[in-house]
Amino acid sequence: MGSKIISDANRFVDSLKLCQENDADELIYEDNIQISLVKQKVPLHKLICGNLPVLVVGKKLYLENAQEREEDEEDSLPSEDLLNDEGSSEQQCVSAPQPLTLTAARQLLSWYTMSQNPNMPTVLCPPLLPLWVRCDMSDALGTTWLGAETVSAGNKVSGIKLYTICSKEATEDKSSFISLDALMELHQKRHHASAVETKGYAQYNLFGSIVVENTVIESQCSITAVFKWSNVEKVFQMPPQSSEAVLDIKLAIGDMKSPLYETYKELEFLETLAQGLRTGEAEWPDPTDPRSAMDLTKALVEELESIGKTGQGQAGKGAETQREAKPDTPAAADKGINIYSSVGLDRGDLDFTDQLWVKMRSSISSYQDIIDCLKMVISAVKHGQIKPWVHRNSSNSLGRVILQSYKQKMEAVCLTGLTPVHMLLEMGLDKMRKDYINYLIGRELTTLNNLSYYMCTDVDLQEQVTRVKKLHHLLEILVICSTFLSLPYECLFPFIQSCLKYYKTSPYDEEHVFQMQIRPVVISNFYQKEEPMSWGAEVFSGQGSREVRTSFHLSDQPLVDHVTFSSDLNKTTANGDKEETAFFSTTVTHSLINFI
Repeated sequence: MGSKIISDANRFVDSLKLCQENDADELIYEDNIQISLVKQKVPLHKLICGNLPVLVVGKKLYLENAQEREEDEEDSLPSEDLLNDEGSSEQQCVSAPQPLTLTAARQLLSWYTMSQNPNMPTVLCPPLLPLWVRCDMSDALGTTWLGAETVSAGNKVSGIKLYTICSKEATEDKSSFISLDALMELHQKRHHASAVETKGYAQYNLFGSIVVENTVIESQCSITAVFKWSNVEKVFQMPPQSSEAVLDIKLAIGDMKSPLYETYKELEFLETLAQGLRTGEAEWPDPTDPRSAMDLTKALVEELESIGKTGQGQAGKGAETQREAKPDTPAAADKGINIYSSVGLDRGDLDFTDQLWVKMRSSISSYQDIIDCLKMVISAVKHGQIKPWVHRNSSNSLGRVILQSYKQKMEAVCLTGLTPVHMLLEMGLDKMRKDYINYLIGRELTTLNNLSYYMCTDVDLQEQVTRVKKLHHLLEILVICSTFLSLPYECLFPFIQSCLKYYKTSPYDEEHVFQMQIRPVVISNFYQKEEPMSWGAEVFSGQGSREVRTSFHLSDQPLVDHVTFSSDLNKTTANGDKEETAFFSTTVTHSLINFI
């Protein structure tokens, strides 16, 4: 009997070791046990600390087994798409994670524990990553996970921590939740601790989906406030003002409700041109101006020609026009939240190529439009009909040609192949870069030195487009924080510095969560009258690797993804209101076993 246990343990541990060493996403043990090496989005990260990858074990369920189980439980049959898949094998895998019984999970954890125990040389294995086994919640306590991780003293494994996670259905009855005193008593009974400490956390949704006329409108931005504090007083305690608070901000650009939606459309046209350069093909968006590109360009040229004859400077007129279109912005030195009430990117120093870009991007509908417009402009400049003003540091090809015309040394421009698209893309990049930089510098949110990465024109055009897109992403986040949350300058300044620094070394990513340290008092109006999305209390004792914890978690969504809960709560009512929030409860307990 003992030899069979050792043999079974060795086979299982060898599979764990193989999965870990080969960095395998999935490995099958004994036909129906799935072992996965999970590095990101570990479902346990909301409940446990640490950034280590983990080995996750569950049942590999096949279609015919799933059918049998569903028929026994009188549940719905698998979808017709699965049943009618002619290319499928007799046993088709169900992809969703499946739990094991508590007995089976305990068996696997006992083998893992044996392999890490230096007193068991017949099964001994080098240190493994933490192991987590999905459980089916069928026991009285509702166990959903069992876990284990080694404890080391120096280079040797000295013990192991065992975890048990138990979950309960959602309920609106807050009196049914365990009290803080009962949680502390549970911890003391398990660990005989003479002294314990407590920590609390809470998470609030400050900005996200909204309900309008009984319809949920999904937002492309989410802002959640996460609070952590010591010395918890009671379950569901409001985060005290002494809490550590962080805003987690995630945003996808292109929301039609955004104040920067028109700027986003401009960026979208920029990306269309960049795609045209990459592939040689482009899908032109519908023009937003009913007039043709040629008519708009001709009108701009004739206006400049008329200005030249009357002797009025174009730069002055352009600046004056822009100033009339936009009210004066109060000095950034005031540092008040109202300085962000206007989010327009209008500048008073649009040069000729900026103005030409604005007209062409709203009216271009074909490659030929670009050629015809550029031909008209270059011809007018070459023959002295117009002497348009451009910035001395203009980095686009047309701007450089115009600057050369000031010295009567214009180079010939060949508008064939992809050159016209290249020239128009440069104009757009030049203009939009200056728009974003002008906004940030004008509000004293950064310096030119910190923007050098985004201003660089020595990289290829595709990379320049990506960097401009990064600026747009950050600006949309900034606008939400300044207009919706009304965050003061002293919060926004360090935040935008950290965001700019992040994007200097990281790829564009709308899934990235930007974090802002903040004082709770600044956002108190947004959370003090609201229910949290999640709330937790943690009781702990011991130090370092000997620290043990007992924690209790409440959340408006289940923290376990492999068990189906029957609760149908937290639904929106017909008038768009919610009833009192129902919370799922989860308890996490530790046990520490010493080998040495």
